[in-house]
Amino acid sequence: MAAFDYSDAGLQIRPDIGAAHRNYWQTLARPGSWWTGSERVAIAQESRNALDCALCRRRRQALSPYGMAGEHDHDRALPEAAVDAVHRVVTDQGRITRRYVEDNVGRGLSKEAYVELVGVVVAVFSIDEFHRALGLPLEPLPAPLPGAISRYRPAHLREDIGFVPTVPPDGAVGPETDLWKGGRAANVIRALSLVPDALRDWRALAAVQYLSFEAMANYVKDADRAIDRMQMELVAGRVSAINECFY
Repeated sequence: MAAFDYSDAGLQIRPDIGAAHRNYWQTLARPGSWWTGSERVAIAQESRNALDCALCRRRRQALSPYGMAGEHDHDRALPEAAVDAVHRVVTDQGRITRRYVEDNVGRGLSKEAYVELVGVVVAVFSIDEFHRALGLPLEPLPAPLPGAISRYRPAHLREDIGFVPTVPPDGAVGPETDLWKGGRAANVIRALSLVPDALRDWRALAAVQYLSFEAMANYVKDADRAIDRMQMELVAGRVSAINECFY
């Protein structure tokens, strides 16, 4: 899949951003740990459908999002539980509960599959929002590639944060050695670690759209950034407040 040519829109965008987006689309098309390539692309499409879903609009206005029946506007390429999860992550993530995640297991959406689904939605939504912010059309989704899912699950897991198992701070060993260094990891980093490749994909995008893990310790101006770290955090804090992300 060719990289989106931001220069066609008269924009001066760092080339590593376009390259990272292109790499993600290629990764999205391939089978993951718990979803096939076709299903992963379908998850990406549902993340876009959610913004125009009538049921989601009504739910957001409801006192409780769990008492409203109805059917999502969707492409019918995924099980209903998966469609509902995608739409909630996009439109009403602040009211997802432990019980909802646990109940989804009984509906056929395992915690592992849920985490990979969240990873795809977060990655696709971040790229799409980059385009929307610049007034650019969304990139076409890639054609899915055939292949079998791996069903890979890390050996070292703990249920001590959030609603799903995660690799503990001192558990990034063996195949997970690259996830973080030094036996310390913020909860937001651990969140996707039940599916390590989902975390790796998110890290690659975050490194170009925000900061790499290594650059987090740099509190001054980075040579390849147009604004300094204080300005970056001001923007990040404001966006988080608007999105009601209180982490």
